[in-house]
Amino acid sequence: MEWTDLKRPGYFGKKRDEIHKKYDEVYGKGNWRIAYFWMNDIVSRDFAIQIYEDAYYEFLKKEKNLLKWLVSTAKDVYDNSPSNINSGLDYNIQETDSNHLQDISIRRVVRRLGRKFEGNELIEIRSSSSEGNVLSPGKVPFHLPQHIKEPHLEGWWSKDSIEDFYQSNKIIQFRK
Repeated sequence: MEWTDLKRPGYFGKKRDEIHKKYDEVYGKGNWRIAYFWMNDIVSRDFAIQIYEDAYYEFLKKEKNLLKWLVSTAKDVYDNSPSNINSGLDYNIQETDSNHLQDISIRRVVRRLGRKFEGNELIEIRSSSSEGNVLSPGKVPFHLPQHIKEPHLEGWWSKDSIEDFYQSNKIIQFRK
């Protein structure tokens, strides 16, 4: 069966489960999917998450002082709940009502860079009042901005950021 492009849905946030349920009702469970535009192709969500992680890798590889601060200050990082740390390095463990990928990406990148968290603080990434917000996917530049789908979708994120890639390149497809 072929997949047909439906729309670029943008940000789901805390409505993720509600939106998924609606697609299940309209198209049938297993008959729709989230995919991503990448270059001249459509790729899986897993592939897109690897690109997302690679953007953090390229950023922290260049931002040596930020990486040094992070690993010396943090014992771990989280997005929207301290329970996020229970996801470890697994993107499929999503225990809250919205996706948290940035914390998992950062954990994986710290490891890829041969480092480990040595600090005493649990650093929050999401809150604008947190010192960890400098690592927000809405602020960290995407390493290949020329591959962000245009027109860029607008939201809480900055243009050409990791989140811009993740939201602007996302597409919903359904089976004919």
